[in-house]
Amino acid sequence: MTKKTTKKAVKKVPVKKVVKKATKKEVKKVAAKATKTAAKKAVKKATKAVAKKPRAKKKIAVKTTIAARVDVGFGNNLYIRGEGAGLSWDVGILMRNLSPYEWAWETKSADKPIEYKLLINDEIWANGENQFAQSDETSITAPTFNWL
Repeated sequence: MTKKTTKKAVKKVPVKKVVKKATKKEVKKVAAKATKTAAKKAVKKATKAVAKKPRAKKKIAVKTTIAARVDVGFGNNLYIRGEGAGLSWDVGILMRNLSPYEWAWETKSADKPIEYKLLINDEIWANGENQFAQSDETSITAPTFNWL
């Protein structure tokens, strides 16, 4: 069972505005209180500003790219091993294949020169000495392999 509620008519009564004349003593009291709270707020704000540590400038990530122009044969992949920017001499990282003769590897974590060497299928090392790439630059190489 539900109860039916009926709305009762509310009689609107005009409200008289009462304006009280403030005495000089009351005005001074209100003004003093307002200045105290304003002073407290100013002190809090100043304390927060001093307590905050200055933000360090954001280090802009620079992109270092190592590109290789080499035909590694259909079905084979080119890997990179080395030192710096997350590279390792133990396990290679697969390079991105851009076209049948172009491979690339990019990083934003190089803060010093990178020493590297390329491998086919992470097994066959490129001929010659290790290569070097400077951070924030693109290094292009054309490695040769003795793999046939």
